[in-house]
Amino acid sequence: MSMTSNRPLILAVDDEASNLQLLRQILQDHYRLLFAKDGARALELANKEKPDLILLDVMMPGMNGYEVCAALKANPLTAPIPVIFVTALSDTADELEGFEAGAVDYITKPVSPPVVRARVRTHLSLVRMEELKASRLAIVQRLGLAAEYKDNETGLHVIRMSHFAQILGLAAGMTEQEADDLLHAAPMHDVGKIGIPDRILQKAGPLDPEEWKVMQSHATIGAEIIGEHGDGMLQLAHQIALTHHEKYDGSGYPNGLAGEAIPLTGRIVAIADVFDALTSVRPYKRAWSEEEAVDYLVQQKGKHFDPALVDLFVAQLPAIRTVRVRWAEAPVEAPVAVAA
Repeated sequence: MSMTSNRPLILAVDDEASNLQLLRQILQDHYRLLFAKDGARALELANKEKPDLILLDVMMPGMNGYEVCAALKANPLTAPIPVIFVTALSDTADELEGFEAGAVDYITKPVSPPVVRARVRTHLSLVRMEELKASRLAIVQRLGLAAEYKDNETGLHVIRMSHFAQILGLAAGMTEQEADDLLHAAPMHDVGKIGIPDRILQKAGPLDPEEWKVMQSHATIGAEIIGEHGDGMLQLAHQIALTHHEKYDGSGYPNGLAGEAIPLTGRIVAIADVFDALTSVRPYKRAWSEEEAVDYLVQQKGKHFDPALVDLFVAQLPAIRTVRVRWAEAPVEAPVAVAA
């Protein structure tokens, strides 16, 4: 594969050939280019070739640029492609109409080559950042799934407990972005089980003291696998893997943290993880009812769990039930009213 074939692909749309030729001169040294002289052809090329970015004129015969942009955004296959209007229309109202149609930027004619190159470069960088973010998230999720292949738990458990954690995080005052990061980091909570021998992880009977000590090491193994990060979702995943087995009274592991010395994310995931484990069927246990599981959470307030977070979790039971129904592995029992 040649180096040029790896260059971003840009679709330029304008009914004037001279304008397309100018854009060719400005961009051809760094990008692959496609050209269309009307809206219908632009939509056809966008759907077929999936360009990385579209430069779109507004005033064209037939479909104008606003209509083309709206059609692009209405199609799931082309909606993610950033659109920059390149037009002689420069009034604020024109720009507003362009942004409302779904454009990400507005370049006025006559175009300045440095401005065109800078705007194109900026928006392609944003696209690349989103692609990298999506790829990183996919890798994190797949690594979380890898741990499940060694355990009796299922992918649906991870989905449910992650959504429970997000719901509880929002109730505890997290921003939407923080709770979203928690949703995506929580699947990594037990990734350290990859490092636990099968003879221990899949043992049918109770573990002896030495085996239990090995099992407990999955928290530190998980933190080591994820690694140290300055901030962001991977830092949350590291924090959760290390602390979700700590207990509010200090009797948990691996570090015997107590109270609010346990990070909020660890305290949240502890509740979400245990609640779903209790209400799910396992080879070694029946599924507890919602009432039984909530009673256990309440009994463990101040012992295993943060009392305030337990109360918040119980208050969110309608949302919790919705997640359980959506991601159920078996029919979920009728809701039971529970007093906190």
